[in-house]
Amino acid sequence: MNLPCTIVVSGKGGTGKTTITALLIDALIAAGERPVLAVDADPNTNLNEALGIALEETLGNVREKAFTESIPPGMDRTGYIKFRFHRVLAEAEGFDLLAMGRPEGSGCYCFPNALLSECIGTLERDYRFVVVDSEAGMEHIARGTVKNPDVLLIVSDPGARGIRTARRIREIAGTLGLAQDRMFLCVNRVRDGINREETELGTVLPLIATVPEDPAVEQADLAGEPIVGIPDSSPARTAVRELAERLLDACERRRR
Repeated sequence: MNLPCTIVVSGKGGTGKTTITALLIDALIAAGERPVLAVDADPNTNLNEALGIALEETLGNVREKAFTESIPPGMDRTGYIKFRFHRVLAEAEGFDLLAMGRPEGSGCYCFPNALLSECIGTLERDYRFVVVDSEAGMEHIARGTVKNPDVLLIVSDPGARGIRTARRIREIAGTLGLAQDRMFLCVNRVRDGINREETELGTVLPLIATVPEDPAVEQADLAGEPIVGIPDSSPARTAVRELAERLLDACERRRR
């Protein structure tokens, strides 16, 4: 069985990273690339809202309970986490969602992180794509919870701060061993087009897509409605659909 193509979406907070992730997952499913494993690796844990599914528990909760609560008789912490792991998976049409969440307590989480990495590695073989909504600092890749991705999609807004953060993310990913040809830039909330030279990243981080500012996305946010419910013809959905096609090509090249 072929391993899935793993796409990690990263970027500065407030750039619309989760919106792009949700629309990308939806576009992959619409293209027939199902099932998709969606992983919410951002401590804020709101990908489920963008996708329109309920979330009852996170891996952070399970990890915490394994070290703070009594383990059932005849079961060690390793067995307990593996047992609870599959119950955390939220199932939906065309995709499943796994939310990592935030640890509630303090202390070292090296052991459970390694175990969760093992569980994810086993689980991901059942999927065509794994799409990770990550935090900007690449902590989950550094800790090994999320394996070296096939594609790192860095989302930025057109502003200078977002672009500077994109540059830092690229540098961090490089120090973690991610090849330059796996990294791409997606500029979100573009109003009047963008000058590629203004990204200041040049050919080091290819600009794979620009996503226009979309009133439908803003309306969904204000109403607390799922982002994937915006009209098929909306500018953002159209742009992310084209982005998905380019990422499909990139993943196919890597598979070959």
